[in-house]
Amino acid sequence: MKRLSLSIALAVALAACNGGNKKTESAENNDVNTSESADLPVFELDDLLPVADRQLDKTIKVVGYVTHTCKHAGKRCFIVGETQQASMRVEAKGNIGGFNRELVGSKLEIIGILKERRLTKEYISQMEQNVELKKQEDGAAESCAAELSNINDMRKWMKAHNKDYYSIFYMDGLDYAALESE
Repeated sequence: MKRLSLSIALAVALAACNGGNKKTESAENNDVNTSESADLPVFELDDLLPVADRQLDKTIKVVGYVTHTCKHAGKRCFIVGETQQASMRVEAKGNIGGFNRELVGSKLEIIGILKERRLTKEYISQMEQNVELKKQEDGAAESCAAELSNINDMRKWMKAHNKDYYSIFYMDGLDYAALESE
C-alpha cells in the first residue's frame, strides 16, 4: 500500500519487543464495555495530535494505519494517519493480547487510554551528545544527520509551544477493530 511508505526506522529504534502475539478473548483489568465504547470520542490520528494534551489519561478511539508490529511478541504496534506525517505507539493492554504481523497495512480503530512521555531539555541534549560521539566513532554521518535533524525538530517544537520538554504521545490500547480501507 503506497500510503504506508513512511519510514519506520525511528519507531523500530524506539521499540523493544517481547511477549506473546495473539489477540486474546479475556482482558486483564481494563475490560472495554461495548455500549460505553460507542460514546467515546473518535479521532483520526492526524486530528488527535494537535489536541492530545487535552485528552491525556482519557479513554478514546483513534483511527490509523499500522506500519509496524513488534515481531517477537506483538506487544506494541505503530500507527500513522492519512498524511503519514506523524506516528504513535500503541501498547497491547486490556483485551489486546498482541498485534499480529498480518495487521501491517491495515486501518484500525483502537480504543485506549492516551498517555504522554516527556523528554526534558537535558535528556535531548544528552541524546545529541550521544549522536555526536557515534558520528565520530562510526563515521555513520547519514544516520547521524537524520537523528540530529529529529533533535533539532524537537527543539523547534519546544520553542514554538513554549515548553521545556518534548511530548511523545502513545496509547495503552484496550481493544481494536479492523476497518475497511478506502
